[in-house]
Amino acid sequence: MIDVTEQISSVQRTLGDTTLEAGEARVLTISQVYDTDIDDMWDVVTVADRIERWFLPISGELREGGKYQFEGNAGGTITACDKPRSFAATWEFGGGISWIEVRLTPEGDGRTRFLLEHTAHVDDHWDQFGPGAVGVGWDSGLLGLAMHLAAPEAPRDNDAIMAWMVSDEGKRFLELSSSAWAAADIAAGTAPAEAEKRAAATYAAYTGS
Repeated sequence: MIDVTEQISSVQRTLGDTTLEAGEARVLTISQVYDTDIDDMWDVVTVADRIERWFLPISGELREGGKYQFEGNAGGTITACDKPRSFAATWEFGGGISWIEVRLTPEGDGRTRFLLEHTAHVDDHWDQFGPGAVGVGWDSGLLGLAMHLAAPEAPRDNDAIMAWMVSDEGKRFLELSSSAWAAADIAAGTAPAEAEKRAAATYAAYTGS
């Protein structure tokens, strides 16, 4: 298992604001540099068999204009694709819609930066949980991506993943991720007490504490 403290510190997280037709929205950005070239990284994030090994099983047509569905999670429509640099899609879950864009950038020495931008409307859910509501999930995704690239042929072991998530190390990862998103929230202008309250609510929601 990857050291969770090192993993959390290897990730960059920022928050920004934007205005959509329906009103105010937040733009959450998360990124990490990985030891693989851009062509391999493109396969990792666009080929169903490899996506399943680090994130979730996915079905649908993985092409521009195609619809996709993650097992037990979000689905949507792929709205743009620029191989091997970027793709964009709607992110539809629980009756709501937000938007994601993934961008890949060569970093030299055969390394690639994976950057994901998630744009969502400000609503009661955001007010309660802040960026950790989606940020902790994306942190988990980047952890899975790091583990997959460390052992590309290893299949996804759902039982082991679930056992780890409820272990002390898994809870520590969730706590560190929640705190990291609180720091990003504060950097974006949220009062520290409010950001920390949101982070605590996020951690409690993930752990049932």
